[in-house]
Amino acid sequence: MTILVTGSAGHLGEAILRTLRRRGSPARGIDLKPSPFTEAVGSIVDPGFVRAQMDGVTAIIHTATLHKPHVATHSKQAFVDTNVTGTLNLLEAAVAAGVKSFVFTSTTSAFGSQLRPGAGQAAVWVTEDLPAIPKNIYGTTKWMAENLCELFFRERGLPVVVLRTSRFFPEDDDDPAMRSAYPLDNAQANELLYRRLDIADAVSAHLLAVDRAPEIGFGRYIVSATSPFAQRHLSALAQDAAGVVRELYPDCAQLYAARGWLLFPEIDRVYVNARARRELGWHPEFDFAHVLRSLREGQDFRSSLAREVGAKFYHDMLFDDGPYPVAN
Repeated sequence: MTILVTGSAGHLGEAILRTLRRRGSPARGIDLKPSPFTEAVGSIVDPGFVRAQMDGVTAIIHTATLHKPHVATHSKQAFVDTNVTGTLNLLEAAVAAGVKSFVFTSTTSAFGSQLRPGAGQAAVWVTEDLPAIPKNIYGTTKWMAENLCELFFRERGLPVVVLRTSRFFPEDDDDPAMRSAYPLDNAQANELLYRRLDIADAVSAHLLAVDRAPEIGFGRYIVSATSPFAQRHLSALAQDAAGVVRELYPDCAQLYAARGWLLFPEIDRVYVNARARRELGWHPEFDFAHVLRSLREGQDFRSSLAREVGAKFYHDMLFDDGPYPVAN
């Protein structure tokens, strides 16, 4: 089985290819940018380039995309071209080549406006059954691409698994208030409670999806670290999230104090990965309990794969207002 990985110069694409190469699994990477993990440089917007990459390919993992940080620097047409037309080109080529598994990396941003409850309301319990209401061109085009994936399963019988990943980037948050209030590792440790994913767990979910797609046919899954919260916690999370965490993990306060870290006072949503664990057989390793174990042992809570891939950033320039441009 030769796996074609799009976006091979990006965080996830590189992490997947690193893992496949260590296993000795046949795989090829494509990207707009050259990298040690890119066999062919070109654009998925070009159908001829895409078709030329299909020789011997039996599975596709499609991670290439324009991301949320590109909203301020790229046109809506560019998002449609890359995220929608590029996905369509890959789906068409996959069917023509007889590909057996197609895995599409989507995003929890597809839920969009559903993720922010009104003032005083409980945190949102986010499962795959929550309707998508994208709030920007990034979420909109990823949702459109998801629908194309489902269409190709229904009309052409292409087995497709869509993975809505939560944030796994190692860079600073795009919210300046978050960057000023919490050290980077503190903020990302907190996010593993409800909205973050270690890249090693993202890779394992994608590789399981490749294996399971022919049996599943079409599936859409939230891929995020397993949260310790239950639905009974939702009201309290919106008012005193730190109190809920201290109740669940009594030694958390001491471990955090030793680092000078703080818990978030409020949490607005909880990503639920139960369906992915049940139907993909996925067992994510890097959750908040792992963070606390790492703090006790004086170790980095990130996976070795996350440290190897490192930060890549989303632009080739710096901006006056921080690491990300601001969309008006």
